[in-house]
Amino acid sequence: MTTDFRKALGNRIKQIRESKKLSREDVAFAYYFSGSYMGMIERAENDFKISKLYKITRALDVDIKDLFDF
Repeated sequence: MTTDFRKALGNRIKQIRESKKLSREDVAFAYYFSGSYMGMIERAENDFKISKLYKITRALDVDIKDLFDF
């Protein structure tokens, strides 16, 4: 993924998470990964698999298309 895309996606994930008043840990622990890993995704410091993205959408209770509304 390109850096700009990762940053936009990470910012969108953070925006949705905060609007639902969830912590990084709330989202991460729902599907067995760490809060620090979640932070790395939000800050665009790490590439990740689509399966992780799917798990994030499940934890946030949104459609995957909602993450790309940036």
